[in-house]
Amino acid sequence: MNVFEKIQNWGDRNHPTWLDYIRIALGITLIWKGVSFAVNLHAFTRLMEDTQLGAALSISLLAHLIIVLHIIGGLLIALGTHTRMFCLLNLPVLLVAVFFVNLPQNIFAPYSEFWFSCAVLLGLICFLIEGDGVLSIEGRKKEKASA
Repeated sequence: MNVFEKIQNWGDRNHPTWLDYIRIALGITLIWKGVSFAVNLHAFTRLMEDTQLGAALSISLLAHLIIVLHIIGGLLIALGTHTRMFCLLNLPVLLVAVFFVNLPQNIFAPYSEFWFSCAVLLGLICFLIEGDGVLSIEGRKKEKASA
């Protein structure tokens, strides 16, 4: 049994129900940020240009990829299906948001996005380990299979 399977088994055995509500809130937050990026795409593109990540085409592709990952990933994380996979896919986006976009800015300014991004990053890491939980589509499938 490799390390990933051990972590997955531990997360499946030790998952309190209250953690499912946090998973749902994390999914809704990702959907909200994805929609926010889509609505404010110009501001997001300007922010990405300030980080000097590359040409306009790569910034545009990155922006659309982030929007899709946040909206679809947030929906599936909230519903509790393929949670670990979409947490893993959203992890690089949040790492860039925390360390390259928000950290160089004044993190102690009022309404700083740094702390919010850190909280979402910690949530993604938590549910990468914990998985779907009882209140999820995958949990319902497991209940029906065992019944």
